[in-house]
Amino acid sequence: MKVLISDNLHQAGIDILKSHPNIEVVARPGMKPEELLAEIKDADALVIRSATKVTADLIAASPRLKVVGRAGTGLDNVDIPAASKRGIVVMNTPGGNTITTAEHALSLMMALARNISQAANSMREGKWEKKKFQGTELFNKTLGIIGMGRIGTVVAERALGLRMRVLCYDPFITQELAAKIGAESVSLDELLARSDFITIHTPKTKDTARLLGKEAFMKMKPGVRLINCARGGLIDEVALLEALKSGKVAGAALDVYETEPPAADWPLRDLPNLVCTPHLGASTEEAQANVAVAVCEQILELLLYGTIKNAVNAPSVSQEAMAQLKPYLTLAEALGAFQAQISEGPVTAVAISYVGEVAKLDTKPLTHSILKGLLSPVVGDEVNYVNAPAMAASRGIHISEEKADATEDFSTLIRLTVKAGKEENLVAGTIFGKYEPRLVRINKFRMEVVPEGHMLFIYNTDRPGVIGAIGSTIGKHHINIARMTVGQEKERGQNIILLTTDTPVTPECLKDVLALEHVAMAYQLEL
Repeated sequence: MKVLISDNLHQAGIDILKSHPNIEVVARPGMKPEELLAEIKDADALVIRSATKVTADLIAASPRLKVVGRAGTGLDNVDIPAASKRGIVVMNTPGGNTITTAEHALSLMMALARNISQAANSMREGKWEKKKFQGTELFNKTLGIIGMGRIGTVVAERALGLRMRVLCYDPFITQELAAKIGAESVSLDELLARSDFITIHTPKTKDTARLLGKEAFMKMKPGVRLINCARGGLIDEVALLEALKSGKVAGAALDVYETEPPAADWPLRDLPNLVCTPHLGASTEEAQANVAVAVCEQILELLLYGTIKNAVNAPSVSQEAMAQLKPYLTLAEALGAFQAQISEGPVTAVAISYVGEVAKLDTKPLTHSILKGLLSPVVGDEVNYVNAPAMAASRGIHISEEKADATEDFSTLIRLTVKAGKEENLVAGTIFGKYEPRLVRINKFRMEVVPEGHMLFIYNTDRPGVIGAIGSTIGKHHINIARMTVGQEKERGQNIILLTTDTPVTPECLKDVLALEHVAMAYQLEL
């Protein structure tokens, strides 16, 4: 079987593949797109890092491809839906670069505090500008960490060792969990107002894209310093440019960018108060060896024994079990993702009920799928079918399961109840026919919803004309409604509406919908 390596990979991983006589290793990093299309035609596995773009066209040109393995965490460069349709397993190696990315963020923070890169450049030019590069101490300063996942937690632990005060903003972490680490959990606005340094460690999602923009900069303490080693696009670079020029932001350190590599005329490049590195967060000898060994071992396990590990689009089950579970897996993940996007505050408890036919199956993979769906909108590519339960436990989420033979109106049903903050929401789903997942209950509302695509979820008062007003408002934003389902609770005079749209609902459209009379709440969802 042929394993194609299209990006630079540590030799430790390549050696593992070469040690097996049934594996042909072709390592050709830096191929042009047409060369990659030709080389992948007879490949059984593809190993990548961040440079290779695994597009739908590339997947279509690879009839033998069984697995794509990413030596690292981020999978922004892989068309996962296209791979899933072809039955191609997509796997990554979460955790392999946690320490090195955290250390890089801390290194950039120190470089900012002491003007190290600017002073070094000055010395190379033969200058001695001691007064010009006076810095500031980290001791007793306040560090604000946005996102307290694996990397954010390591940054917090190291910063506490430097005797910094640590604030954290993560709507999915309880105050008790933050306190155990030694951090104070606060709102985003409070973090912006109190922090001397701010470092961001969240995935890029619809909620976090350009999280730090013009409005956020206005709320920050004058002279704040920013660090981003997470994802390009979390900071609005146009707004950052103005904030750096005005002095509101004293300095920024970036390792990731909206466009990589940045254009030659990238305006931030020439600012004296910017430190920038070429996406070095995971670039240490140790991290590269770790992720290379991990991904190559995972690929061998799949090719030689059919074992799936750290997959983001397939659980570890046998082919026979997969045939029975596949429609339920899609439903389970959709239920989790739905709950994640309507829940406000940190999730503290998850209760899962398997009722009827589904209760007779091995439900462990289904529970993993629910948890993956629940966590994906929060942590992005860091969560997969294997690590979802451990990640949920690390966030203090209590999980309970039950099975029941008796059914309600359906022969098979998955019911998911999630407690977040003071609220508790229930959603339930079933399978129509053999393969078609449906949401059939949201709290007290009964309905029939196809759980996929771009969606808008609305609570409204049951009044004539409300649905028409919603449709007209969405139409004004040139967004087409593909499907609409309404659930009614006559006793309280309330409706819920679930719309599926051809394109995502924009923030401006969502704002206009919320402004309508008789619309109580509206959420933009992606399933």
